[in-house]
Amino acid sequence: MDFTYTEEQEQLRSSLVSALRRNYTLAQRQDIVASKDGWSPAVWEQLTELGLTAIPFSEEVGGLDGSIVDLVAVAEIFGAHLVAEPWIPSTVLAGGVLAAFPDLPEARSLLEQIAAGEAIGALAHEEGRGTPDPALITMEAERTGEGYTLTGEKRMVLHGAAADIVLVTARLDGELALFIVDGTAPAATKFTTIDGRPAAHLRFEATSAKLIASEAEARVREALNRAIIVLAAETVGAMGALLEQTVEYAHTRQQFGSPIGAFQVIAHRMADMKLAYAKSRATLLHTTAVAEAGQPSAHDIAVLKTQVGRLGRSVGEAAIQIHGGVGMTDELPIGHLHKRILTIDALLGSAEYHARALGAPRAAKVDGSAGDERQPSTTEKELFHADI
Repeated sequence: MDFTYTEEQEQLRSSLVSALRRNYTLAQRQDIVASKDGWSPAVWEQLTELGLTAIPFSEEVGGLDGSIVDLVAVAEIFGAHLVAEPWIPSTVLAGGVLAAFPDLPEARSLLEQIAAGEAIGALAHEEGRGTPDPALITMEAERTGEGYTLTGEKRMVLHGAAADIVLVTARLDGELALFIVDGTAPAATKFTTIDGRPAAHLRFEATSAKLIASEAEARVREALNRAIIVLAAETVGAMGALLEQTVEYAHTRQQFGSPIGAFQVIAHRMADMKLAYAKSRATLLHTTAVAEAGQPSAHDIAVLKTQVGRLGRSVGEAAIQIHGGVGMTDELPIGHLHKRILTIDALLGSAEYHARALGAPRAAKVDGSAGDERQPSTTEKELFHADI
């Protein structure tokens, strides 16, 4: 397997880094996050012009026919620069699920809007169990004379209260199906994640919905696995930024006449950070290569989510400790990068959840492929009810 980016991907990454350094400084980013919407339509337009909202979709819907490697190449940069625009919820999650149904006219129509950046998508999937496992989705869809209705609650829907396209997973005749609802229809409990991004819990009460696809479980699972890889790339990008900025700080901050990086305890701590970053990035690239070559297994995905979740947290904590009190101030990106890592860890199953999946007996696998009868544990419920 080739674990390096192509020349075109490196050029895209270089151009993106240059643009973000010029036009997306930490101060600018903080103003955007503090704004009413929590993201910038102007920046979104620039990302759209660069083709970043169209990367993973087919040319038939206005996409670029990009690969999972292309998404990872971009996500690393977004993670390092804390890009707050809704690329993950719209392009990766909602768009990724729709792209799993390329033969359906309704899905293609919605994808055209998402790929063009004209509509923001959101995926309402998880129900408070701390896991994205489609086998554990319990929301039921009911047939009516005019179509379908949905009743129940979806938790932690990124951009759920402001999306133009809200996709919802629910059970229809016992099978997982994909629906679309009017973005203004569900009752939303809005909140902001710890890294400053908008999210919502959505309550459906006999809400009218349109069926996109039935018997969708396998394709939804595949799309979520790809999203986990992209989110892991964001974490690795944030880890790299933390490492770079911490090393620079340790070699400029003077204490007792010497840079603090010269002290053995600090040097060892930074060595641990570098090892954690290298291990996480190696796991990310390996899993990405497996996904590019075919279908990563549930084991591959669980290893990746566990690895970047745990090691990402350790790198963030070390960076804050080496920086001292200034590491937690809003004026430095250190605390913001750490918060982004913690937020990603809580999405689509935490590191602890995926670690339990790795250690679970085969008969009780939590990926749904062989353990559909397994019910979420009390701990898993607590994980997701601890809203971030």
